[in-house]
Amino acid sequence: MRVVLKFKNLGRFALLLCFWATSWSPVEADPEANGGPLILVVLGDSITAGYGLAEAEALPVKLEQKLRHDGFKITIRNAGISGDTTAGGRERIDWSVAQDVDAVLVALGGNDVLRAIPPEETEKNLKSIITQLRQRNIAVLLAGMLALPNYGPEFGEEFNGIYTRLAEEFDVPLYPFLLDGVATDPAYNQADGIHPNEAGVAIIVDRLGAFIASALSLKPATLDEFEVAP
Repeated sequence: MRVVLKFKNLGRFALLLCFWATSWSPVEADPEANGGPLILVVLGDSITAGYGLAEAEALPVKLEQKLRHDGFKITIRNAGISGDTTAGGRERIDWSVAQDVDAVLVALGGNDVLRAIPPEETEKNLKSIITQLRQRNIAVLLAGMLALPNYGPEFGEEFNGIYTRLAEEFDVPLYPFLLDGVATDPAYNQADGIHPNEAGVAIIVDRLGAFIASALSLKPATLDEFEVAP
């Protein structure tokens, strides 16, 4: 059975994306202290794990290629696990995020919606993840998700407000909707209607890459520091 996702008010979240692009303070990550590139971990689920795609086509891989091509000295590690929830992400922080990591993009919550996990539990788990990372002096970026309308307006309103509340509480850079520009469009999704295909990943990479570069105040490396792959 094919699952077709229908999200309401995508225009509203496009406006939110513009708003949050200028409302948070860039986070501090100092890779130079370790003498190497900035190390970013993408802590996510099947969307970031690359479900249905070749390993080389997964979102974190293409994101690293994009940012390196743009001249940024960065290494991106894929810590996406298919089916993972915010509770799962909370429990695996220690082994998914090594000691040498400078920043983490938290991209969890989609499976919480699919499993109808109470939004207050999702928010509590995400808050714990952010707190744990902050205690380790790791910069945090947050990528949001949207609830499916068939869960009802009350669930949707409660869930969709999670990421904004956390971004405000912790002053965390927020990319409001990970699937912005991709969700609901068959041209950018696999047959299941949930996971982006290669074309969808390319759109996410373009938009998310600009957000990450701005949020982390990345500066292009000099030629003697970094050689861009052809």
